[in-house]
Amino acid sequence: MACNSSENIGKPIRCKAAICRKAGEPLVIEEIEVDPPKAWEVRIKILLTSLCHTDVTIWKIDHVSAAKFPRIFGHEAVGVVESVGEHVKEVKEGDRVVPVFLANCEECRDCKSSKSNECSKFRKEFFSVMPRDGTSRFRDMNGETVHHTLCVSSFSEYTVVDVAHLVNISHYHLPPHEACLLSCGVSTGLGAAWKVADVEEGSTVAIFGLGAVGLAVAVGAKQRGATKIIGVDINHEKFEIGKRFGITDFVNPSTCEDKSVSEVINEMTDGGADYCFECIGLASLMAEAFNSSRNGWGKTVILGVEMHGSQVTLNPYLLSRGRTITGSMFGGLKPKSDIPLLANKYLDKEFSLEGFITHEVPFKDINKAFDYLHQGKSLRCIIKMDP
Repeated sequence: MACNSSENIGKPIRCKAAICRKAGEPLVIEEIEVDPPKAWEVRIKILLTSLCHTDVTIWKIDHVSAAKFPRIFGHEAVGVVESVGEHVKEVKEGDRVVPVFLANCEECRDCKSSKSNECSKFRKEFFSVMPRDGTSRFRDMNGETVHHTLCVSSFSEYTVVDVAHLVNISHYHLPPHEACLLSCGVSTGLGAAWKVADVEEGSTVAIFGLGAVGLAVAVGAKQRGATKIIGVDINHEKFEIGKRFGITDFVNPSTCEDKSVSEVINEMTDGGADYCFECIGLASLMAEAFNSSRNGWGKTVILGVEMHGSQVTLNPYLLSRGRTITGSMFGGLKPKSDIPLLANKYLDKEFSLEGFITHEVPFKDINKAFDYLHQGKSLRCIIKMDP
């Protein structure tokens, strides 16, 4: 439903949203009311959004505190500011913005430190509410509260986002499709290669899981001059796909016969990869990635979020041999300062985003995006909000 911002500033907006009413069930396009932004908040009109694997993971959860329904998923998007709440200075009506699930207040000790991209000002549970007051800005036509997801909820024509979760990209002439990609997955992979691992020229890299994040790691590693970039995936078709992003070698765990993946990688790299990246979110795979790293300086970066409650078991002897393992959220990037840097690097053609977008569907067919991802056919499916 089209809405004129000048007529709706300070008032609720009625629009369409894709609502999930029960874990694992198809989303339903419904009319909702979106409240005006409160202090420090921004209401934005979503132009494009896309389906990230994290959305699918949360969509399946029905047994923890994160499982609050009905709810609106989506956290990778690009939009335009419709109106702003009190105290918002960095964006104004009409600005193009990228919402990000990771807060960046720029004021707390963590945000000011170069050691982390955590934000200590917003450490509350962020699955289903606005971060400052713990309430929702969505209601369905029966007056029932509709919950948020990851402080963004971009599967709606309009959404309300805290300014700490927004990056102003108005000064960067990014096509909306590319801007959408920088909102989560691609930025995570590039940041992990450049900032967390700091991959250097001539190094060897092993990437476990060749979805959008893993392939973005490959792009970052290639840009840094890595000579051997090994992709690990059970889908053999990912090798041909991966070659376009910088993958030079491939390991399919199902065809390793009597050897473990780490044994194969150790043989391929003459002692282990310099950098290993786990991009799936399985504890067993995290350990296998660590075991695939080189003694002395091998570094393993964990990007996947383990949602099954499993523990990672590591051999302490290998830790004593100088191998390290570290976690990373959003590739170690600080959204407000690093997304503009990535935008400039892309515009300067330092890396390519070609190939990440494999499908595009209209908003009314949003469930097809889930189908494509489940079938292993999709890296990123762009969901176009306008008809």
